[in-house]
Order: sequence, then structure tokens, then C-alpha cells
Amino acid sequence: MDKNKKYNCFFEFTLDLVGGKWKPIILYYISINDVARHSELKRFIPSINERMLTRQLRELEDDNLIERKVYPVVPPKVEYRLTKYGKSLIPILKSLVLWGKDYAKSIKFDNFKMDLPEK
Repeated sequence: MDKNKKYNCFFEFTLDLVGGKWKPIILYYISINDVARHSELKRFIPSINERMLTRQLRELEDDNLIERKVYPVVPPKVEYRLTKYGKSLIPILKSLVLWGKDYAKSIKFDNFKMDLPEK
């Protein structure tokens, strides 16, 4: 989020925080597993490149939706968890998943590699 940006409404502000192709998927995956490492996220979202994943994780961390914990070990170990605000988004994301399932079923669309597990 750009703290100097003027937003037209709260909807625009919210989409700036969690919108886009990758952030909702990253948040949802972390919520399913409680904690996630960079390599796990990359495996779960194979179509995202390393640079974009790192950028999205940094933005989510900067916006206080996830927290990053670095362990003092070699090789480096970094884990990501949802913050209080990140956790508060999960019911909304689950609603979007259910809406998508219902819509896909109604138009008889079934071209999915996997279904996200629910927690």
C-alpha cells in the first residue's frame, strides 16, 4: 500500500491490499497450513515466478497481513504466518472459493488441476 496515495473509497483501498492474481492465493494457502515457507508456496503456486512471489510476500508483510519469522540456522529458514488482520480475511476468501465452485458448477466448467483443501 502506498501511504501517500489518495483512495476514492475503502473498496479501492482494500483491493490495493489484497487484490491481484497472487495475494489471495498466498493468504489462503498460509491459512490452510498455519505456516508456510517460500519453497512450499512456490510448489503450491508453480506458475508464479520467484521474483513475484518474493514481492507479494514483502507487500503482504509490509501491510501487516502476514508476519515473517527468520530462524538463525544454516541454511536460512524463513516461515510466514497470518497476522490478526490476515486471519480476518480468510472467511472472505473462503466465501469467494465457494462462490467460484458454485459458479463453475452452474456453467459446467471443470478444468481444475486441484481443489484447495479446507481447514
